[in-house]
Amino acid sequence: MEEDKMKKVAILMGSDSDFGVMSKAVSVLKEFGIPVEVHVYSAHRTPEKVAEFATNAKDNGFGVIIAGAGMAAALAGVVAGHTTLPVIGVPLKSNALEGVDALLSTVMMPSGIPVATVAIDGSKNAAYLAAQILAISDEKLAKKVLENRQKQSAAVLVKDQDIQEKVQAL
Repeated sequence: MEEDKMKKVAILMGSDSDFGVMSKAVSVLKEFGIPVEVHVYSAHRTPEKVAEFATNAKDNGFGVIIAGAGMAAALAGVVAGHTTLPVIGVPLKSNALEGVDALLSTVMMPSGIPVATVAIDGSKNAAYLAAQILAISDEKLAKKVLENRQKQSAAVLVKDQDIQEKVQAL
């Protein structure tokens, strides 16, 4: 699949203050050559815009939506309620409950409206998961995902070798 025909990934966040965490997902997607679009839409302050975006996302060329929000973290669930595209929720850390509130809000979806949920502030894993989802129907992207995994494995083995040398020096 050519990049101009590749499905896009949408990254939605409830506030512009979430960009520090969510920008990590943008970086991962760009590394894979996946087109990405980023918006600040709030489930509570711009519910009509969220509904409109989610309802039209498939027709607008999106294949996956990543939604990051803190506290009540309704964004991913609201998006999922308006689309059949895969939605990945990123619960974001807040000051009050360190993101546990957002994690529980994101993961506790009613039957039939799933939201894949990654760790608190886990936007990078959300991007990796989005890449894997899109790679199901894109062999070129599947190869990139596999190569990335192999690079990660090689990096761990280098670290293991470093530890072995440190242990020997003790």
